[in-house]
Amino acid sequence: MPEELALQVSNLSKRFGGALALDRVALSVRRGEVHGLLGSNGSGKSTLIKVLAGFHTPEPGAEVRLYGHHAPLPIPGPTVRKLGLAFVHQHLGLIPSLSVTENLRLGDLATKSNWHIDWATEFDAAAKVFARYNLALDPRAEVGRLSPVEQALLAIVRAVEDLRGVSKEPGVLILDEPTPFLPRAGVEQLFALVRAAVAEGASVIFVSHDVDEVREITDRATILRDGKLIDTVDTKTTSHDAFVERIIGRSMSAYGGASKALSAAEPQVAIENLSAPGLGPVSLTMTEGEILGLTGLIGSGYDAVPAFVYGARKARTGRLRLGSRSLPLAAIDPQQALSRGIVYLPADRMGAAGVGSLPVSDNVGLPVLKRLKRAIGLFDQDIASHAATLGATAGVKPNIPTLPLSALSGGNAQKALLAKWLQVEPQLMLLDEPTQGVDVGARQDIWDALDRAAAGGACILIGSTDYEQLAQLCHRVLVFARGKVVQELSGAALTKDAIAEACFRSTTLTPAA
Repeated sequence: MPEELALQVSNLSKRFGGALALDRVALSVRRGEVHGLLGSNGSGKSTLIKVLAGFHTPEPGAEVRLYGHHAPLPIPGPTVRKLGLAFVHQHLGLIPSLSVTENLRLGDLATKSNWHIDWATEFDAAAKVFARYNLALDPRAEVGRLSPVEQALLAIVRAVEDLRGVSKEPGVLILDEPTPFLPRAGVEQLFALVRAAVAEGASVIFVSHDVDEVREITDRATILRDGKLIDTVDTKTTSHDAFVERIIGRSMSAYGGASKALSAAEPQVAIENLSAPGLGPVSLTMTEGEILGLTGLIGSGYDAVPAFVYGARKARTGRLRLGSRSLPLAAIDPQQALSRGIVYLPADRMGAAGVGSLPVSDNVGLPVLKRLKRAIGLFDQDIASHAATLGATAGVKPNIPTLPLSALSGGNAQKALLAKWLQVEPQLMLLDEPTQGVDVGARQDIWDALDRAAAGGACILIGSTDYEQLAQLCHRVLVFARGKVVQELSGAALTKDAIAEACFRSTTLTPAA
């Protein structure tokens, strides 16, 4: 019945130039429901959310109802909250230099005339709000000093409270990819808060690439592909594989990278006695064509190893042996590393890994500019043509080299950045969270590209908390705790569950010899 729905979207289409980003999409969210929204990068999820947030105007014929009432289209941005919609985006929208209470009240402070504020009263009121949600947040604390988990929880509470203050209905809270940068314990806290909000009558749209999280927290889920509605399913009766098949449009068998035999030859790469503040000593070896995973709990130090080996961060001591060459890790820098066939792809996709404001062609062409240069200089069309060829091979969509890197979805940007380094045929690849925030289809493309590079002889070192990725792609996985390797997993012992168990037991283990 329509009166049971918090949100009803019908016949929603959106064009950008000649491209149809949304094609007659329908979505219904019940009162008191947690509703998942899934799809590959470029499926239309972000466009749908931006229409609801008032950033985009849909094509004529679209209809949006909130609690049975028609919403004006385009939705006026300043009145979105009054209509009963609140949004928490991945970057949260908090101001680090302000207090928890100031951020909590930011909407009111920005829109209402407050000639005098009784901060003692405000701090007390904020404390009562947090107590209602069983959160131990200090109202006086500076937001920049909070952990990522605490910041995410604050942003969600603010959105729910904003709705309580201006909407007659409990409201619909839209969480856009809130979990990729949170540890598992933080995800559980966030889910507890979502359940508390729903218990008070709110409805929640949970946007995520993580099928397991969607299956855990949602009641139903809607899947988009290529801008079209594929299905709306009951979460409890839909398997992981069934979700994946709907998302990518085909079945996907388990990836077999980890089952491949390794060469028994002498190690091609050796990291010897790497040490830095909070890390080490760490020693490891890799044979030709090996994919080696590094993992552990947040703060265990595994994620710093690729940066120290590349010289992006300065190690205190240690040596890197690559073939017959040996280099002191304390002296190596990125230019030296690259000249010796070492490449590094950081987790910060639009900061350290690429430049979002520059065209895709400039981002991917940088390592091979000398190769593209003619006798009379460099030409933009040559760089763009080269980037288009790389993009076609890597499956980048849309493959338009003149677009800013930031205009691509996360998965497609990552495929472009990976192609940037694969083109130099590296001996050693250093990757930090290579599939973070990437949908299952793009993830498969990235795995395939890495497997081909390994088959060609490259050694690949991956730091990640994605246990499924590590289990399916790597030949071995090293588990870190307190800056040192405490366990090695390989062969039949290399499973997603075994990696997770090893990580959570890691603090009780002694360092590996």
